[in-house]
Amino acid sequence: MTASWSAYRRARRRSRQAWAILAAAAVGIVVALAWFFAAGQFAAGPTQRGPSEAPVFDAGWMKPVQEPNPVPPGTALSALDGLPVKGRAPGTNYSREAFGQAWLDVDRNGCDTRNDILRRDLSGVVFSEGSTCSVTAGHLLEPYTGRDVDFRRGSESSRAVQIDHVVALGDAWQKGAQGLGAKERQNLANDPLNLIAADGAANQQKSAGDAATWLPKNTAIRCHYVARQISVKAAYGLWVTPAEKDAMKQVLGSCPKQQTITVR
Repeated sequence: MTASWSAYRRARRRSRQAWAILAAAAVGIVVALAWFFAAGQFAAGPTQRGPSEAPVFDAGWMKPVQEPNPVPPGTALSALDGLPVKGRAPGTNYSREAFGQAWLDVDRNGCDTRNDILRRDLSGVVFSEGSTCSVTAGHLLEPYTGRDVDFRRGSESSRAVQIDHVVALGDAWQKGAQGLGAKERQNLANDPLNLIAADGAANQQKSAGDAATWLPKNTAIRCHYVARQISVKAAYGLWVTPAEKDAMKQVLGSCPKQQTITVR
C-alpha cells in the first residue's frame, strides 16, 4: 500500500511539472507572437540608413569632387557664424547651363551623377541588364517626408524620386556662385555633398528655396539638412541672408552639437 501511494505521488508530481513546462512554453509562444506582430516583423529584415547616418561618399566606386575650400570641422553653428551674411544678388541672369550639363560624370568613375546618387541612397538597387551604372529600381527611406518609396525607372515613374540639390542652384547663383569659375559651378552641381535622393513632389515644392522659405516636412532630418547646407556653402564660398541665418540658427537650436557634414 505504501509503495503504491508513493508511486501515485511521484506520478502526480511529474504530471504537475509537465503541465508547468507546457504552461511556460505557451506563455513564451504568446510573448514571441506579440513581439513579432508589434515590432519584430519590422526589425527582422535589413534596415536602410537615412542620410544623417549614411556616408556622403563611397570610396569603393566614387571619386572625390574638388571643392574650393575644405568644410570646416566642428559644429554647424560655428561654421554658420563663419559664413558671410549678405542680401541676395540679382537672379535675372540665372540659367541651369551655368552649372554645366545636368548629371555629368564629373568624378570620372564611369557613371553619371544621378545614377551615383541613386546607387548611394537607395537600398536593394537593381541595375539595367549588362550595366553597373544605370539604376532601374530600388527602395528609398525618403528623407524629406519620412515615407518609404519604391523607385522604378520609367518616363513617368522616375519622377517619384528626384535628386535634390541641398543648396538649390538658383539659390547658390544669388549667393556667390556667379563669382565661381565654370568648373567650380559644375562641381557644385554634381558634388555628392550637395545631393540627396528625395521625394519628387517635395523637391518641386522646395524649388530654389533656402532654409528661410523651405524646410523638410520630416523634422527628424532638419538638423542634418541645415548642417549640410552650411557645409556646402562653406565649401564653395557662398553666403547666407540674414533671414536664412536666423532660420538655420533656430533649427540648430534643438541640436547645438550637430557637426558639419563632410565627404567621408
